[in-house]
Parts: sequence; structure tokens; C-alpha cells
Amino acid sequence: MTSAAVEHPGLLPGSLGTTARRTTRDWLVDSFCFVVSMAWVLAATFDAASPSPVLAERLPYDWMIPADALVGLAASVALWVRRRWPLGLAVATLPLGMFSVAAVAAVLIIYFTLVVHRRTTVAVAVTAAGLVANMFFALLRPEPGNPYWSTTLWGAVITLLVLAWGMFVRARRQLVLSLRERAERAEAEQQLRVAQARHLERTRIAREMHDVLAHRISLLSLHAGALEFRPDAPAEEVARAAGVIRGSAHAALQDLREVIGVLRAESSLTEEPERPQPTMADLPALVAESRAAGVRVDLRDEVSDADRLPAALGRTAYRIVQEGLTNARKHATGAAVTVGLRGAPADGLTVEIRNRWPVGEPTEPLPGAGTGLIGVAERVALAGGRLAHGRDGSGDFRLAAWLPWPAT
Repeated sequence: MTSAAVEHPGLLPGSLGTTARRTTRDWLVDSFCFVVSMAWVLAATFDAASPSPVLAERLPYDWMIPADALVGLAASVALWVRRRWPLGLAVATLPLGMFSVAAVAAVLIIYFTLVVHRRTTVAVAVTAAGLVANMFFALLRPEPGNPYWSTTLWGAVITLLVLAWGMFVRARRQLVLSLRERAERAEAEQQLRVAQARHLERTRIAREMHDVLAHRISLLSLHAGALEFRPDAPAEEVARAAGVIRGSAHAALQDLREVIGVLRAESSLTEEPERPQPTMADLPALVAESRAAGVRVDLRDEVSDADRLPAALGRTAYRIVQEGLTNARKHATGAAVTVGLRGAPADGLTVEIRNRWPVGEPTEPLPGAGTGLIGVAERVALAGGRLAHGRDGSGDFRLAAWLPWPAT
């Protein structure tokens, strides 16, 4: 409900309040109502001033004609403020309904405004008072040749017609207002859903880039450490290590540039952002990178019908292996790593990374955010699988995940 409606308890939502500004349409409507009311005042005044013995019976005193015209003029001028005080004007003009003919048009317009902008209980109460005033009008201004009840009945019919018309207009305005609010709410909810989807998409991209950058930076650190501890290495090995460092650094910067561009861009959801989308087919290249860095990796691929593996499932398996190799380089330097893949449609996909538990602590352990395994757990949970990690009975560190692989 608007602030104006709060200030005026009888004011309907969407109606004009004390602080509402008159729009162009309101100016046109108010001008039309004023012209109609003035036209009625002139017509009633000229009709009353015309020489007729019948009118002489109705208006026994000549001063009544200009007095009635002044009353009608005052009521017509009051039409300009009827939107601000519909109830007050309706109550103030109720006595005019007992004797004034020139003010009839203005009184009906004010009454119509009251019905449109006030609640039903208020409109019914004013209607009842108006019907009582109409009964007095038939007594004070009788129609020659017409019985009393006939004049009263016509006045009541006109009043009830205005009431029905005003209630119809009010109901229609409420319906339009409700539909407009519903459309605005639906649009706001749609924008919220788009913003949430964009946020989730960017979060997923950032999580994937964390895995990518952690893998590449761990390679950089491993090669740099080898150069630091073997300054007397042959020139060929130094050149090869420097080339790997340069390539890994370039790839890391490229990945970082892509993810920053995606996170900054206000692209629509229909546009697929550019980002790494590895699959199971990229696992040999991932293992080759680790081997080139000096890590002993044994890849055992026992997956049946690998070409039928869903892309999302293959990407999740790739990230699990990537995180396992990254953790092995960080926390088990020099240990051999075994990567095992097995599975088939309807049986699921099992990914296992195993390495010996390190003896002692690394001289300079690589820093980490500690969120790698958390991200892997989230990926596995979203895929509907199971994840286990930790030291097993043989003393090895084991990272294993089972992912559902539907038959179709």
C-alpha cells in the first residue's frame, strides 16, 4: 500500500492521495468534468429562468434561481479538488441533494469519485445518506404532474447506477494494478534468477580455474626446485626444465587471463564462456606433464566403452586426477603415484590416486588454500558419487571416488 493510503485508511491501493500529482490524463478528465458540470448549471439556470407557470410553482421566489446557480458554480469549482478530499466533499455536498438542481451533475461526479477511491463500506454509507437526501429533494422540489414516489424512485435509480459504475471502475483498476504488480514481481524474480545463475556459473568457473592453476603452479615450483638444488645439472636438463617452466607459466597466465575476462564480463547466460573443458581424453596429456616434471606416474586405464562416457563425468574424473597429482607434488615430493581408472556403463566409474605417505616434512612445503579436496568433494557430490581420501592400512595416501555412469 502506498504512503498516501497509509495516511488515509479508507484509501484504496493505487488511488490518489494527498501528495499525488495530477497527471495529464487527470487534467483532461477534470477539465471535462468541470465543463460538463458548468454546462448543466447553465442549462438548469436558463430552464428555471424561463417564464413558465409550472416553474413558478416549483420556485416561488425569484432569488432562488441565482442562489441555485451560485451553489452549482461552487460545486463545479470543488470538482478540481475532489481527488484530494473525495469523502469530505461528498459529505459537504450531501445537503445540496435536498434542494439544488444546478449542483446535481457536480454532486454525482463527486459521489462517483468517492466510490472509485474509497472502500465499499464508506461508499455504501454515503449512498444511504444520499438516498435520504433524495427523499427530501422530492419534498422540497416536487415535480408537477409526477407523484412523490416516482421522483424519489428515479433519484434512487440514478444514485445506484452511479454506485454500480464506480464499483466496476474501482474493481477494474484494482485488477490492472494487481496484474502490473505481478508482472513487475515476475520480472524482478527473473532478474534475480539470472543473477543467481550467473553467480553460480562464475563460481564454478573459478573453482575449475583453481584446479588448473594449482596444477600448473605446482609444476612450476617442482621444476624451479630442481634447478635450485641441482645448479650443476647438464645444460640440456637445465634448458628442458626452463622450457617447461616457461610453458607452464605462459599457460597459467593464459588461463588466469581467461577466467578474469569471464568474471568481469556481463555476458548473458546463452553465451558459453571460454574456459578449459577437459575430458577423459586429456588425461594422458595431464600425466605427461607430471612425468615431464619428474613425477613418477603410473596410469592404469581399465575403462570400458570410454567413448560413451558423458562429458560431464569425464570432466569430473579429470579434475579428481588433477587434484590428486597436485597434492602428491605438494605433500609427497619424490613419491611414485598410481592413477587407476576402471568402470563401465551401469557399473559406474572409479577413479583412484595413490602415493606413498611422505617421510618427514618437505623442506619448503608449497602453500595452498586447503580447498582442493573440498572442491573435489563438491564435484563428486553434485555428480551423485562418493569420495574417500586419507591414509589406508598399507601406509599409502589414497584419494578414491566412485561416480555413477548410467547405462544409457
